[in-house]
Amino acid sequence: MENKLYVGNLSYSTTEDDLRNLFAQAGSVQSVALIKDRDSGRSKGFAFVEMSSDDEAQKAIEQFHGQEYQGRPLTVNVARPREDRPRYDGGGRGGRSGGRGGGGGGGRQRGW
Repeated sequence: MENKLYVGNLSYSTTEDDLRNLFAQAGSVQSVALIKDRDSGRSKGFAFVEMSSDDEAQKAIEQFHGQEYQGRPLTVNVARPREDRPRYDGGGRGGRSGGRGGGGGGGRQRGW
């Protein structure tokens, strides 16, 4: 088993300190990473918690999966490795100009 856990269905007001304090009840917490939206900075409602050992991670799953925390039932399970995703190249949207013209018409308006 792995000692890195996925924690889902979090309240948007949950902080990393909240999670660290909660999971400390199951053992020693190595790290907490609350995932946030890069534009707004708001929580996306899930996090990754790394425990010190596999046994502590298993204890945390047994203790917190399905338990209500801040008004929501938590999802706690072993984190899966991140899948390699193809890079987004922006294709299929018609390019960035999007029908705004080529930019060359401005010179003609000024009489150049």
